Amino acid sequence: MTADPAQILPVSPGSEPGKDIDEPPRGSSIYRYALTKIGGALISLIMVILVGFFAFKILPGDPVAKQAKERAMSQEQIDALRHQLGLDKSLIAQFWDYLGDIFTFKFGTSYVYQQSVSSLIGEYFWNTILLTGTAATLAIVLGLWLGQRAAWKRGSWFDKITSGTSLLLWSVPTFWLGLLLLMVFGGSLHWFPTGGMHSPSPPDGAWQTFLDVVSHMTLPVVTMVAVVYAQYVIVMRTSLIEEMSADYLNTARAKGLREDLVRSRHAVPNALLPTVTLVFMHIGGLIAGAVTVETVFSWPGLGKLTYEAISGPDLPLLQGTFVVFSAIIILMNLAADFVYRVLDPRVRR
Repeated sequence: MTADPAQILPVSPGSEPGKDIDEPPRGSSIYRYALTKIGGALISLIMVILVGFFAFKILPGDPVAKQAKERAMSQEQIDALRHQLGLDKSLIAQFWDYLGDIFTFKFGTSYVYQQSVSSLIGEYFWNTILLTGTAATLAIVLGLWLGQRAAWKRGSWFDKITSGTSLLLWSVPTFWLGLLLLMVFGGSLHWFPTGGMHSPSPPDGAWQTFLDVVSHMTLPVVTMVAVVYAQYVIVMRTSLIEEMSADYLNTARAKGLREDLVRSRHAVPNALLPTVTLVFMHIGGLIAGAVTVETVFSWPGLGKLTYEAISGPDLPLLQGTFVVFSAIIILMNLAADFVYRVLDPRVRR
């Protein structure tokens, strides 16, 4: 009995029979994937650096003219200030100075604060991390928990109220919600401070200082959580509903597992995969999007610093915060690509 020629697969020299000859070596696949993603991130960062210079050069407003109006400066003083800030140089010379400041992590000197932009960013950076990190953690935990509960009780009153509230808060502008909470709970009821990070007269003791900071960050955190958590609710609910009809869940039920165990051990881990990219992307976007919340609540972070730089205009400070915000988003997207590859074998294949 002869074999069907169509079933005979050519075997290349040195290959093992029965092994897929088109499958690349595992190590080379990992390295190729990593180099591709890192290369894409570097290209994005280079584009951000270029945009950070040329985009802000076309902004209306002259920082020297504004300072001249505030101080009633003579023309000689204006020319001296323009020379001091390097604004009398050609565009190419200013661009090379900008690149030198970027790659040495100095980011130039602020026109308003008269200190290096890197020191200002370092001073305000951790305040933003404290605010956005707390908001991101609460939004992720609350959103994923409500999303999986709503999906498992699809069609119930809990599902309808959760989904409706999430969609409503998702559509609310962040600044409007912040102002509303500020007027009600800060202005009318006086339950929370209306701005800042510390009281004018800071309390004594570590525990009292901690409570003082918590009271100041409550309203801005609630504002950020209310707008952000809805996305996790919707994505988690949709993903879990798709998993609920899978055969492996029926197999788990047939083995005698309770519904809570079927949901927590089998359905939820698989439904979490689509939310991984959303979580990492939104962490970066949340930090970059803190401008509105920090401005409304006068929170001393990078967002408020960026708003003050725009009103200047303080070009070195504005360029520095723009590059930092964009770099954080790029790094979070890169981390999402690698984490998703580890969690989902389909990406590896």
